[in-house]
Amino acid sequence: MSSETRLLVLLILVAMVSCAPHRKIQRIRDRQVQMGLSVSDEKPVDPEEDRGVEIDSIRGTLSDGPLIMNAIRDSETGEMVATDVISASKVTARFRNVAERAGYVSISFDVTVPAEMADSKWQLKIRPFMAIQEDTLALDPLYITGANYRAAQLRGYQRYRAFLNSIITDTTDFIRIGQLEIFLERHYPETYAMKRDSSLISEPEAENLFGVTQRDALMHYSRSLKWHRNERKKSRIDLMYRKYVKDPIIREGIRLDTVLIGTEGDFIYRYEHTFRSRPKLKKVMISLKGSLYERGEQILELPFPDDLTFYISSLSTLADDRPKYRMIVLERAVFDNTKALIDFRQGSSEVDTTMGDNASEMARVRRCIDDVFARDEFVLDSLVIVASCSPEGAYSLNRRLSKERSESVMRFIGEYVPEEWRDSLKASQLPENWEQLSRLVENDTVIAEAHRKKIVKMIEEMKNPDDTERKLSGMKEYRYMREKLYPKLRSVRFDFYLHRAGMVKDTIHTTELDTVYMAGIQALKELDYKRAVTLLRPYDDYNSALAFMSADYNHSALDVLDRLDDADPKVCYLKAMVLSRLGQHQEAVKYFELCLAYDPYMEHRANLDPEMYMIVKQRQNNLNTHNYD
Repeated sequence: MSSETRLLVLLILVAMVSCAPHRKIQRIRDRQVQMGLSVSDEKPVDPEEDRGVEIDSIRGTLSDGPLIMNAIRDSETGEMVATDVISASKVTARFRNVAERAGYVSISFDVTVPAEMADSKWQLKIRPFMAIQEDTLALDPLYITGANYRAAQLRGYQRYRAFLNSIITDTTDFIRIGQLEIFLERHYPETYAMKRDSSLISEPEAENLFGVTQRDALMHYSRSLKWHRNERKKSRIDLMYRKYVKDPIIREGIRLDTVLIGTEGDFIYRYEHTFRSRPKLKKVMISLKGSLYERGEQILELPFPDDLTFYISSLSTLADDRPKYRMIVLERAVFDNTKALIDFRQGSSEVDTTMGDNASEMARVRRCIDDVFARDEFVLDSLVIVASCSPEGAYSLNRRLSKERSESVMRFIGEYVPEEWRDSLKASQLPENWEQLSRLVENDTVIAEAHRKKIVKMIEEMKNPDDTERKLSGMKEYRYMREKLYPKLRSVRFDFYLHRAGMVKDTIHTTELDTVYMAGIQALKELDYKRAVTLLRPYDDYNSALAFMSADYNHSALDVLDRLDDADPKVCYLKAMVLSRLGQHQEAVKYFELCLAYDPYMEHRANLDPEMYMIVKQRQNNLNTHNYD
């Protein structure tokens, strides 16, 4: 073959090679070739049956391990773990039913890249999106990179690393050390002898020894031009990074970055994603976008495949949300009280709002009275004001003083009460509050236990208050009691005696909505299963079993279901599901058949619950076997 002929053949081959990528791009642009997005097959195909793509790892100088890998991110550890290439899936369905479990939903789909869409000089950036209710969330992208494309990226990093290595980091490189030492050795031998002396020399001493300052000497023997060139390099680090690393290798926030060495077959990636479910979530949609890059620049927006739809099956939709009521007994007479610690001057009954906390205590009492008067469902019969004293002093004196203090407080309160309510105010007295003193002593942590019991017994057996007070005053604990416990006995109690408006009978039985139970059902619907279990656990009914199942507490759920009536089709359905979760498939089928006997519609519900798939299938196999026999 002549040289002209060989040249012609070579030119034709070069033209054919150069036109190949352009033909690929045109076919992609015309949608003759496009990415695939499909629901994952129930059973992954054995990768040994079809090896259309060869995967390899490329090692670079910037990392000790493989930069590129065929991997997925582990949902628990968050680490990238190696996975095999999955051969082509035959599933063409555009939707699938998936189950919400313990508040989370897991979906799985296949992303297919045809062999014709791959090229050694290209990189495909594939971006999945999930539409969930009103939001669209970007999932971790996939990168599929040609071997030559990645090699070019690594070359950029190598050039940038070479530039970094050219920057001088040792400042002694900028000083002519040898010449400086020769100068000192010849002209200043005594100074040169201090070469390895680590003692500090002050600037005036250095000037006397050298004849010049230390800074002058260093400047004289410094390579200033070399230093300026190095500083200029430092200032251009970011610029040189952008120059050499035009397309950085992304290592964070991606699901997969793999290099295709061969392109003989389609590349399929099994994408798995788990996310927190939301209340009233019925479905999510997965869409795919992608771009084609060459030399770090986008050359084509890839055609988008059709979306996938995942319908979410949640146990919360099985909740029985019928209102639940509880029986209550209403008494016609209603009693309430509050206490105020009012300080009085010794021997006085006058209410002095400037003393201690009297102003704030009386303001609190007035607010309490206003709240009672504002409630239309109650009518005030009487408000009894009871003042009490401590056991100090004679009982007769304390009786008179407590009565006067009660009347004084009643007059003070009466000024803030509507005139029509003033007749309801009554004054009473408790001269010495021995009952409260007994409680205070019994719960005290300072007085020794033996002495506490002795004091309490003295109060219980008391016949004469003054005699008991004298006995107490002889004990070593008396001073502590008088200073710490007695002030708490000088209080004013406000007793409210009311009755329910319009109620004639003394008691009536009625029902009211069980708000705790309804809050538990609402928590179920809002997928707050921990709270639902807390609220519904005491009821031990269908909804409490459903809360246990939703939180994945399967043994607790089965324990509740075993105590419920098997004649309820929903109870049977839950029992079939929880038995299936626990691996008791034959028992699960039995309860599922019982469920369908009561309510055939539940078979449609089972088809929507992926967790019931095996039970439905096993029941169908049993029916087929029976029909065959």
